[in-house]
Amino acid sequence: MKLDELKVTNPYLSLDPECYDRVSPDPLKKPHLIHANKSMAVTLGIDEDELTNENFVKLMNGEYLAEGSDTFSMCYAGHQFGYFVPRLGDGRAINIGTIDKFHLQLKGAGMTEYSRNGDGRAVLRSSIREYLMSEAMNSLGIPTTLCLGLIGSEHDVRREKMEKGAITCRVSTSWVRFGTFEYYASQGMFKELEALADYVIEESFPHHIGRNDPYTMLFNDVVVITARLMAQWMSVGFNHGVMNTDNMSIAGLTIDYGPYAFLDDFRHEHICNHTDVDGRYSYTNQPAVAKWNLQALMKAFSPLTAIEKMERSLVMFDKIYLRYLHYYMCKKLGLEGTVEGDPELIDDMYDMLEKLHVDYTLFMRTLSHYEGDREALLATGLYHEPMHEWLDRYDERIKYIDKTERKKQMLAVNPKYVLKNYMLQEAIDAANAGDYSVVENLFDIAHTPFDEHPEFERWAGATPNEFKNKKLSCSS
Repeated sequence: MKLDELKVTNPYLSLDPECYDRVSPDPLKKPHLIHANKSMAVTLGIDEDELTNENFVKLMNGEYLAEGSDTFSMCYAGHQFGYFVPRLGDGRAINIGTIDKFHLQLKGAGMTEYSRNGDGRAVLRSSIREYLMSEAMNSLGIPTTLCLGLIGSEHDVRREKMEKGAITCRVSTSWVRFGTFEYYASQGMFKELEALADYVIEESFPHHIGRNDPYTMLFNDVVVITARLMAQWMSVGFNHGVMNTDNMSIAGLTIDYGPYAFLDDFRHEHICNHTDVDGRYSYTNQPAVAKWNLQALMKAFSPLTAIEKMERSLVMFDKIYLRYLHYYMCKKLGLEGTVEGDPELIDDMYDMLEKLHVDYTLFMRTLSHYEGDREALLATGLYHEPMHEWLDRYDERIKYIDKTERKKQMLAVNPKYVLKNYMLQEAIDAANAGDYSVVENLFDIAHTPFDEHPEFERWAGATPNEFKNKKLSCSS
C-alpha cells in the first residue's frame, strides 16, 4: 500500500468526548528520518519503498494525515507513586488513526489539553530509548507497544538544557490504561465507564462478547495477563521504573518507556528511576506493585461488577505470577517441566548472582552453553565457591536431560544481547552528533537478540564498571 492510499479509522472516538480531546499535531521544524521499522510497515500493509518517501517523514511529523484521520489525545487518571491524580492524559501524544487493529500515535507532536505545564515535545534521547526498547521487548517475546518510525529535527526543546525535538510514531493494539477506568469511576460517570469496558472487550478481549458477567471475566483476564507480564519482565531482568496506574496497559502490554533498565549486576533491590527515592518501583517490587495497581483497577471496576467476585480473582495473583515465573525460568534453565526443588534452585541462583555481582544476561547466556566445564561461568563472578555449590545442584537437576535439546531450548530463550543503558547512551551521544549508525546497529540487535552478531561482540559482555546501575529521570 502506498502512503497516499492509506486509510484509517478512529474507533476510540465512539466513546464519550470526556475521554478524549481533539487536537492537531504541531510539526517539528526541519524534520528528518532517523529510522523506519520495516517489519512494522509490513504489518500495517505499507510498502517498504514508501519508507524513503518524503510523505513518510511528513506522516511521522503530523504534516500528512491519512484519509479518515481525526486526531485526538486521550484522557485518564492515575495513581502516581501511590497518590491519586484525578486528571492526567496524553500530554505529548496524539493519535492519528487506526489501521486494522493497530492504533498509531505520534509522541512528541505538540501540546494537548493534558500537557499541564509541559511543552508536548519529546527529545531525541527519550525517543531513541523508546524506539529501540519497544523493538527489543517484542523480539524477546514480551507483549509491548511498538514503533513505526523515528524522526529528528532542528527544533529546540528545553529540558535541563536545550535539546533537539524528535517524534516516534508509536503503534499499539490498545492505548487504554488502568487509569482510563479510574478517570470515569472517580468522576461518577458509570454509564461511560460501562461503555469503555465494552470497548475494551471488543478491542482486546472479544472472546467475552455476549458472555454472562463479561466485566468480571474482563477483570479476571487482566489479572492473569498482568501476572504473566510481570513474570516475563522479571525473567529477563527488566525494570520498568514508573509503574503508575496510568502506565499500566489494560491489554497486558509493556507501555510508556521512561527510566527503564535491564539489570547490570543482578540486584533484587535495583532502582532505575532516580525520582523513586523509596524504591517503590524497584526490580523486586514489580509484581507487588502490579497487584496494588490491580486493586486500584478493581475499585474502578466496582460499579460494573461485584467486588467480591473480583477479589476472588485478585487473591490468585501471587500464585498465577509464580507459576508463570517458574515456567519461564525453567525454560531459561533448560529444565523439563517443574519438579520439587526447582523454585528453591531458581531463588538460590538469584541470591548467588547478587552475592557474586554477576551480570544476569551474560550468566544465563553462558549457562546455555554449559556442558560441565565451569570455567566460562566462573569467570562471570568474583568468587568461585558459591557458584560451584549452585552448579553442583544444577548438575544433579539436569543429569537426565538431553544436552542437545537443553542447549537448543536455552539458546532460544536466553538472549545474547539486551539493550543496556550504556549501549543506549552510546546511540544517543552519536545521534546528538548527527551519527545514526549506532541506532541502526542497536535496532538490528534488538530485532534479533538471540543471534550471535560477532561484529557487536563488545556489547555481549558485562556492563563496564563505570556505567553500571545508573539511575535515570522520568524524562528519559
